[in-house]
Amino acid sequence: MRKSPNQPHRTFHPVSAPDFLPPDQLRELQLQRLTFIVRRAYEHVGLFRKRMDERNLTPDDVQSLEDITQLPFAVKTDLRDTYPFGLFASPMKDIVRVHASTGTTGKPIVVAYTKEDIEVWTNVMTRSFAACGLHSGDIIQNAYGYGLFTGGLGAHYGGEALGATVIPISGGNTERQLTVMKDFGATAICCTPSYFLHIIERAPAMGIKIKELPLRVGVFGAEPWTETMRRRIEAESGIKAYDIYGLSEIVGPGVAMECQCQAGPHIFEDWFYPEIIDSVTGKPCADGQEGELVLTTLGKAAMPMIRYRTRDITALTSEPCACGRTLRRIKRIARRSDDMMIIRGVNVYPSQIETALLKIEGTLPHYQIILTREMGLDEIEVQVEVTRELFGDTVGALEELQHKLSASVETSLGLRAKVRLVQPQSIQRSEGKAKRVIDQRKM
Repeated sequence: MRKSPNQPHRTFHPVSAPDFLPPDQLRELQLQRLTFIVRRAYEHVGLFRKRMDERNLTPDDVQSLEDITQLPFAVKTDLRDTYPFGLFASPMKDIVRVHASTGTTGKPIVVAYTKEDIEVWTNVMTRSFAACGLHSGDIIQNAYGYGLFTGGLGAHYGGEALGATVIPISGGNTERQLTVMKDFGATAICCTPSYFLHIIERAPAMGIKIKELPLRVGVFGAEPWTETMRRRIEAESGIKAYDIYGLSEIVGPGVAMECQCQAGPHIFEDWFYPEIIDSVTGKPCADGQEGELVLTTLGKAAMPMIRYRTRDITALTSEPCACGRTLRRIKRIARRSDDMMIIRGVNVYPSQIETALLKIEGTLPHYQIILTREMGLDEIEVQVEVTRELFGDTVGALEELQHKLSASVETSLGLRAKVRLVQPQSIQRSEGKAKRVIDQRKM
């Protein structure tokens, strides 16, 4: 039988957190922090000062939150162009930690933290865990990667500050993950959603029934995932799956987190000011309108990021949440403006294909998209795993499933794609972010 910790909260009281500030007080706090961080960036970051001067702007021009729209954007290439320390606003003697991306698409992105920045990060991660119902009696299996990647240490510090027990297992070694989960009585797990699906798949071979373990909460992020995948995870594991959002350029995980209502992640606006813009024009979008998320750090001393274009497509809502938090929410991020594929003139996102596939019973949430070009024409093939039972079924049954999948994908995309059924476990698994698209086109 599933057990639930019942120890009282020792170190963190979510009711007293800024999550529940009256809107007027929150805006006053945001403005105070915004004016401070703009001045700090202007005085200590050459690139920001140059762009402000080009616009004839000074920090004194920021008199209201609405004035943020006058400020220049920051983009990912700024971090690569100033590699490694060109955007730091603090001297190295005040930097207590650096993280970096893997650098798979060029120079790595380096981010820095002062002692106070680490405290902010710990604060938002603690509030993230509290939002989804975790507390001091929980045992959190942290399967995010440790090291230069921000995920592992961010979740680690937040779990400890909450008063929970943290298992710093990091990613990989799925058999060990399952053994530790069972033997240590983990009540929560942090990892990518695709990796947890892999854990679910491996459990039966080890004689482990995840539904019978104390595990009750999953904190999943670091890659886009759909509501359909959430339902699949919850149905097969018996846990509640929550969406956490973050990015290294801003702080790491903990920029936004779903509460127990599972109605979209709340942004921790007291530290991260959100905007939604049209990704083409850069103009502000109305509340509820989909566009590109832009974030400004309101308290990151080591490396302020002002109006950072995340390339993540979402919408911002001010509608009250049943949990009582006054923080605004973002719509689940299932795609990015820069992961769009253009196939025969049609804009295609991996999330569209995933949703189409998972509508059909008999498929597994493991797929890969192969892009090729033949005779100057783009071709798209979707390889999708099917259940072991179906794969061993008759040819007719497999052909029928393939036809259903092809029709579902075509309806979703508005173009035909070749769908190829593959046997279970044939698509390579990832311990981190799932690699969904393989582009073999010669440009």
